[in-house]
Amino acid sequence: MAALILFVITLVSPLITMSVASAADSKNLIYDKANLLNEQEKSELNAMANEYGAERQTDFVIYTSNNEEQKSEILLTEDFYDDQGFGYDKAHGNAVILTIDMYNRKMYLAGFYKGKEYIDNGRADKITAKIAPDVTDGNYKLAFEKYIKLSYEYMGIRPGVNPDNILFNIWFQLIASVAIGGVVVGVMAYRSGGRVTVNRATYEDSSTSSVVDRQDRYIRTTVTKRKIEKNNNNGGGGGGGGGGTTRGGHSHSGSSRSF
Repeated sequence: MAALILFVITLVSPLITMSVASAADSKNLIYDKANLLNEQEKSELNAMANEYGAERQTDFVIYTSNNEEQKSEILLTEDFYDDQGFGYDKAHGNAVILTIDMYNRKMYLAGFYKGKEYIDNGRADKITAKIAPDVTDGNYKLAFEKYIKLSYEYMGIRPGVNPDNILFNIWFQLIASVAIGGVVVGVMAYRSGGRVTVNRATYEDSSTSSVVDRQDRYIRTTVTKRKIEKNNNNGGGGGGGGGGTTRGGHSHSGSSRSF
């Protein structure tokens, strides 16, 4: 029995050590100054942000504020980045920050360094548009989970490519793979029965065959013109912001949206 207990301890102790080390390495990435989350939600979101951020080598930060100083949501985010020095790789390094400004009822998403490269203004607009309904309805934890997952997904797609392209959809990829596989199997099955070499020319006497008649008749040409209206509506409170530079000299991408 003693030998068995010693064996179990030997197996389990490395796992305990790894777990403790992982917890020690975990950063605080959830700054809920507006008290929109309970303690369990903050803990779960922080673990998620650390896990996803490690794979992209970028800090995924959530910041909520009542904004007592009544700054703009952009300045609020910029000063927060300068003061806290977020960055997975170094102080003031790779980071993406989602700010919820409860005073102005606006959110702002900013990407710094690698975050700026992969979460550019266009991608930031897509993310804020997708989480805006949940933020408006007060489903903050769900909105924050979507923000982390979308940021993680978008940072896995090279810059300059539309991340919402159907080609990047996992279900489309699976269906396309099955369809291509079905076509390949079908072609192989068709060819396995032998090729048919008899066709029309086999029994046709080309010396006596000829075209009997041919006729082309012009009817009319119709041209239709239609005015294409421009769509200037961004929806969801409107995206904007466009990034900028903090007072500490750190440039960033950005998207601002009301909720």
